[in-house]
Amino acid sequence: MANRRDFIKQASLLLAGSMAGGSILSGCGGSGSASRKHIGLVIYSLRDDVIALGIQKVLEIVAEMGYVNIEVSYGDGKFYGTAPALFKKMVEDLGMKATGAHLSRQKTDNHNEDMAWWKTASEAFVGAGMKYMVMSSWPVRGERTDPDNVKRSAEYFNEIGMLATGAGIAFGYHNHAYEFRDMINNTPIYDLMLDNTDPKHVFYQNDVYWTQMGGYDPVMYLKKYPGRFKTLHIKDEKAVGVSGKMDFKAIFEQAYANGIKDWYVEIEEYDGTPQEDVKKSYDFLAKADYVK
Repeated sequence: MANRRDFIKQASLLLAGSMAGGSILSGCGGSGSASRKHIGLVIYSLRDDVIALGIQKVLEIVAEMGYVNIEVSYGDGKFYGTAPALFKKMVEDLGMKATGAHLSRQKTDNHNEDMAWWKTASEAFVGAGMKYMVMSSWPVRGERTDPDNVKRSAEYFNEIGMLATGAGIAFGYHNHAYEFRDMINNTPIYDLMLDNTDPKHVFYQNDVYWTQMGGYDPVMYLKKYPGRFKTLHIKDEKAVGVSGKMDFKAIFEQAYANGIKDWYVEIEEYDGTPQEDVKKSYDFLAKADYVK
């Protein structure tokens, strides 16, 4: 099974188009349903299917389930080997919208090369009609609990964010659990990054499950930093809603109070097949009266 970084690399090599393969679905909503809720999905949740079936087939499966908002992966100027404008059309032809994507580039010693890479990425996101460009890994090599590492990371994010803002894209960072467990003077490095990045140019995508696994309440962060979170990853141990450990009602209520509009189901571990758990997550959220 591909991890996130390997998947982003593989996704940049994939060709668009459907390959032979079946779906577990039949008549599960369809792209024409006007009554669907604004439920999003991280396509990484179906990463093995993307590799096995091709991105076109996976998009069709996701649209048939009822998802309308997706977050994808970027690599080398394309999305799953597909040019930005064509990828945008592929998604929209199925009644969905790709509002953002994950990508990753650690800071190197060549500043000009780094910024050129991010400029190319920003142009691709504009071409694909996306709003959010989200860094998916810690940006500077070395000990994360070194204050200089945090400072350099924040400065790097501020620079990328200014570049992205100039292109009309919002630049953000997706957390895992380690940003809460790693501390400097008893303060999580996540808080230090929030406090040392420019709110005008850097937002944060809160992965509510990893926040909780890091020992903190995601609702508390939404309340403490109401303007810093533009998107969320809605995640559970496996399929959303199954473990009973996540207070999704409180999370959604606070997210809506903060004005957050875009959020995405993400599944990293499975009870059944990936498609079964992605569909199970959709059904749970579609039935929840606190989800719009």
